[in-house]
Parts: sequence; structure tokens; C-alpha cells
Amino acid sequence: MHGVDPRRRAAALGEKTELTPAETFRFWRRVGLLLLAVLTHVPMHYLWRLLRLPSPWPRWFLGRAARIAGARVEVVGTPLRRDVFYVSNHLSWIDILALGGASGTAFVAKAEIGASPVIGWLAGLNRTVYVKRENRMGVAQQINELRDALAENWAITVFPEGTTTDGKSLLPFKTPMLRVLEPPPPGVMVQPVLLDYGAASEEIGWVGEEGGLNNALRILSRRPHFPLRISFLEPFDPRDFPGRKAIAAESRRRIEEALVTALGGPLRPFEFAVAPVNYAGAPPAD
Repeated sequence: MHGVDPRRRAAALGEKTELTPAETFRFWRRVGLLLLAVLTHVPMHYLWRLLRLPSPWPRWFLGRAARIAGARVEVVGTPLRRDVFYVSNHLSWIDILALGGASGTAFVAKAEIGASPVIGWLAGLNRTVYVKRENRMGVAQQINELRDALAENWAITVFPEGTTTDGKSLLPFKTPMLRVLEPPPPGVMVQPVLLDYGAASEEIGWVGEEGGLNNALRILSRRPHFPLRISFLEPFDPRDFPGRKAIAAESRRRIEEALVTALGGPLRPFEFAVAPVNYAGAPPAD
């Protein structure tokens, strides 16, 4: 994290970020705007559901929340809207807001998110599919849930690195949730996605020992807005790359190629220790 704000490096080491009065004001202003977005969008979502209409409100809420948090999103390429499995790199919780707002996708998320009182409720509105780190039978059930979601023509996004990085690195892709593509459901395509925060990536990336609350404090108190380019890369038919390992490798190859182009140079090793994603009792996540 060379050349990064010392407070950013300290946060990555687990130290609490102390806010100035101006930063505190910006934080609470953004929190207020986020609450206002909840109060205006969620009731309309339930009204649409009551009328049995397809609800655009979760997508609109996510896009608005990303903007309130400071993201200025630019979409490059054309996202497939239906029967698509997005595979993306991952830097921040803002990825979910921005990508959901840009495409209407649902997400695969850790089960712990679903258990949190507010975030879990909001994630449920966006049809999140939860992953539980448990036994082999649990993984099989989750694969069935993913198949059911795809059968209902949802777009679904996975972040196969298994953690967030700094935008200058790309970790190996884990493959357990790609078992849903063995074999691929009829008509489903895979579309790799690159999330690029440009020069702000190291400031935005949630890395190291930083806690979630501190990360939210730090991001929502930042003064400048920041760019986020979402590049929807060329989709491919997973039948041309049989097996989850081949699909993961092809997705990563395309994302890495796009990231190297965006950086104007090679990737660098990720400097923080990353605990492997492990489903106890399941086959290795390779």
C-alpha cells in the first residue's frame, strides 16, 4: 500500500480510524441519506409486490445507495439481464450496491449477512442466496438453491476470490459455488465482470484486519467522490469450458487481462494474509 494515506494503512492493521469533525459530519449526513433512501424505496417495493408487479425498487435503492456512499459509476459493456452468472473481482461492500444497481443482479453471500438485523433484511429484498460453511449436504443444498434461482431467470453474481482485495491484485478463484454449472442449466451464460476504482482502489479496498464498522466509518466520511468503472466483459457459454475449474480459470483469465489493461502494468502480489475459504467436510475448494 505504498503512497496510501497512513490512516488507511493503520486501518488495515486493525487500528480504529479517528474522524475529524468534518469527517464526522459527512459520515452522519450520508447515513441520513441512506436511511431516507430506505424509507422511500422499501415501502414502494412492498407496494409493487402487493400488486404482484415486478419490483425495480431494490435495484434503484442499491444504485442510489452506491451514489450516496460516494461512488460515481460508469458502466462499460452490456450486461446480460437474464440467465446469466456474473463472476467478478471484489474490493468492497460498495461492489454489491453498485453492481446490483447497474444490473439488478442477486448475490451469493455469507450466511452471517442474512442473520444481521438490517443488512440481512435488505439483502433479502434483493433475493440474496446465502452460503453456509457446513457439511457436504449443506453445500449440495446451496447448489440446488442456486439452480432454482437461475431457473427463475435471475442474474446471480459470485465473488470467487472469497475475500476483498486492493484492486491491484487478483487472488485465485474458489470454485465450490460454480458446481451449479456442472452441468450448466439450459441457456445460462457466464459473464466476467471487472470492478475498477482507479486511483481510489487502495483507499476503498476492505483489506487486512480492518473491521466492518471501521470500514463503513472510513468510506462514508471520505470527502471526494470516487470513480467505479464496471466493465461487463464478453460473456461465454460454460458448455465450451466443461467443469467448474475450467469455467473459473477462463473467467479469471478474462478479468486479469482487463485489470492489467486498466492498471497499465502487471498485477502485484496481495500483501495481506488470506484465510482459505473452507467448507468443513466438503471437497477442497479448488
